[in-house]
Amino acid sequence: MRIDIDALTVEIAGARLVEEATLRAGSGQVVGLVGPNGSGKSTLLRCVYRALRPSAGMVRLGGEDLHALSAREGARRLAALPQEAVTEFDFTVAEVVAMGRLPHQRSVARTGDDDRKACEAALVRVGAGHLAERGFLALSGGEKQRVLIARALAQQPQVLVLDEPTNHLDIAQQLEVLALVRGSGLTVLTALHDLNLAALHCDLLHVIDSGRIVASGAPYDVLTPQLLAEVFGVRAHRVPHPESGAVQLLFDRLLPTQPAS
Repeated sequence: MRIDIDALTVEIAGARLVEEATLRAGSGQVVGLVGPNGSGKSTLLRCVYRALRPSAGMVRLGGEDLHALSAREGARRLAALPQEAVTEFDFTVAEVVAMGRLPHQRSVARTGDDDRKACEAALVRVGAGHLAERGFLALSGGEKQRVLIARALAQQPQVLVLDEPTNHLDIAQQLEVLALVRGSGLTVLTALHDLNLAALHCDLLHVIDSGRIVASGAPYDVLTPQLLAEVFGVRAHRVPHPESGAVQLLFDRLLPTQPAS
């Protein structure tokens, strides 16, 4: 399912956090948002998964206004994994994943066979079937992210929104989580902190700076030394990944007299 964000603006307490952001994610694409801390990535994504209503502009799913959909219908189409996706109660992994089935159940209905099958299939898909009876709070960071992705997959959405899904994970876990996301076949919109991971796993990148999208396109075309100097304040050296050929970056401090190269 295609997602369209048109001229989206967010203003809170007189401060404009996102200004006229426009972007597209085609069906099955993985589209990344990158930018410095505080640039507006999370604020934009919160509008996409309806935790925040934009001051202006529109988010469309498959051509329909997302905010005109009922909460249940919206959740059937779009699943989200926010940065603050935590639980303070020690549910089992199976119980956490089962929460993804709520949009498909009537309010008074019990979990049915279809729900159980969807949850089991989602856990197997992320390689976490053996964790079903474990307490969620006892899991490692990587295991928790796999379970939360399983919950999103059990929701059977067409669009997946992820806000910094690799935060606090070691490098092996980061690669594992992004491989799961990439292999989901869903339309994915994700904010990523690590530019090299973004370049490896995203079809398209949008660079956000001070609430505005300042560059959009394929990672090789977007992650230029000049842009990285202007937006991130670093000197970047571009090298090809030895296996995939994707652009990868080596960084130096950008000194006042040092040009980008």
